[in-house]
Amino acid sequence: MNILVLGSGGREHTFAYKIVQSKLCDKLFVAPGNAGTAQIATNVAISVTDFQAIKELVLKESINMVVVGPEDPLVQGISDFFANDDQLKDVTVIGPSKEGAQLEGSKEYAKEFLIRHNIPTAAYQSFTAATVAQGKQFLETLNAPYVLKADGLAAGKGVLIIEDIEEAKIELENMLTNKKFGAASEKVVIEEFLDGIELSVFVLTDGENYLTLPTAKDYKRIGEGDTGLNTGGMGAISPVPFANDAFMAKIENQIVKPTVDGLAKENIDYKGFIFIGLIKVGNDPKVIEYNVRMGDPETEAVLPRVKTDLVTLFQHVGNQSLDKASLEIDPRTATTVMTVSGGYPEAYEKGKEITGVDDISESIVFHAGTKLDGDKVVTNGGRVIAVTSFDDDFRLALKKSYQNIEKLHFDKMYYRKDLGFDL
Repeated sequence: MNILVLGSGGREHTFAYKIVQSKLCDKLFVAPGNAGTAQIATNVAISVTDFQAIKELVLKESINMVVVGPEDPLVQGISDFFANDDQLKDVTVIGPSKEGAQLEGSKEYAKEFLIRHNIPTAAYQSFTAATVAQGKQFLETLNAPYVLKADGLAAGKGVLIIEDIEEAKIELENMLTNKKFGAASEKVVIEEFLDGIELSVFVLTDGENYLTLPTAKDYKRIGEGDTGLNTGGMGAISPVPFANDAFMAKIENQIVKPTVDGLAKENIDYKGFIFIGLIKVGNDPKVIEYNVRMGDPETEAVLPRVKTDLVTLFQHVGNQSLDKASLEIDPRTATTVMTVSGGYPEAYEKGKEITGVDDISESIVFHAGTKLDGDKVVTNGGRVIAVTSFDDDFRLALKKSYQNIEKLHFDKMYYRKDLGFDL
C-alpha cells in the first residue's frame, strides 16, 4: 500500500524509518519531511494543515493510509475531513477525531475528562482575562511551586512552574491580559504542583481495544540538571527503570483503561496514539497531561524498540481489530540524545551545514530540524538531529549516543550531557 506521513520532525523520520521496513509498504510519502526522510521516502512540500493539498496528493498517489505526526492537523480536524469526504473516507487515518484531539487542544477539556472518569490528576481551576482576580486568589490557596498552563496549543512551551507567588500572579496577568502565548493563553489552568518523578506512557488504540507501548522519560529543560527554559525535548530514555510491573499495573487499571473506556462511553472517535504524561507521587501515578500523538523525542526511543510490523498494527487500528494484534518489544534500553541549534529555545539561526552524519555507527540517526540545500544537509529548526542507541543498561546506551554525537558538527551545536541523571 501507499502511505503518507504528515510532519517534518524527528518523530516523523522515526515513523518513516519503521514504515519502510514493512513488507506492506509500497511507496512512502512524507509531507513536508526533512533531509532524513528524503533518503528513505518521497518528500512533498505541503503544509500539514493544508487539507485540500493533502487530499489532492492522496488521490493523485492512491494513498491508502495517512499517519498524522503533529498535533496541529488533529486539533484542526483532519480525521473528520477524511471521514466526511466520499473520496477519502476509505483511507485509514492514524489520529483521533477533532473532538478526541481536544484532550491535547484544551487543557481544561482534558482536566474535565479526567475528573469525569475518576482518573487521578492534580486539583485545578481555570481562569480567563475576566477572572484574573479570582485566579490570583486561587493561587493564594495553593502551596509553592505554582503551575500555570496555557489552555491551548503552545508548541510544548505553554507551562510555567514558578516558586514565588508574586511572580506567579504577574505571569498569570501576562498570560491572560498580555497574551504571553497568544490565543493559547486566553484561558489558563492553574494546578496544584505534584512532587515526584515524571514518565510518559504511550497507548495505541482503535477506540475500543488498545496496546500499551514502552514507557519513556523525556528531558524538557534546556539546561543540565533540568534547569532553564522548557524545550520540545532534549532527549529520552526507554523504558523507565522505576516503572516496575506493579506500578505499570496501577497505570493500566487506574489510567489507561479508564481513558480508553471513557472515550468509548462518550462516543468519541479515537483511532491513534494517546500519550499520557504521568508523575509518580509516592507509589501512585497521576496524570499531568494528555497528548493525542506520539511525543518527540520519545518516539525516537520508543518506536525503535517495537519489533512488530508497525503498518500491521496501524491496519488493526483502522479495522478496530487491535485485540487480535500482539506486540513484540526489544528488551534492551534505547536512549535518544537531541542536538539543538545555539540559542534554542529562544532565537536561533538556520542554514548551518551539518557534517559527520555518515561517520556515525552503532546508533540510529533521526533528523528533526534539517533540510537539503543542494547536496548539503543544513539546520532548519531548533532541534536538529537525534541520536538513538541500544544497550542492556541505559548508561551504556547513553555512552554510545554521546560518543557518536561527538562525530556530528554544525555551528553552535548544543546538547545535554547529563541525561539519565535522575534515574
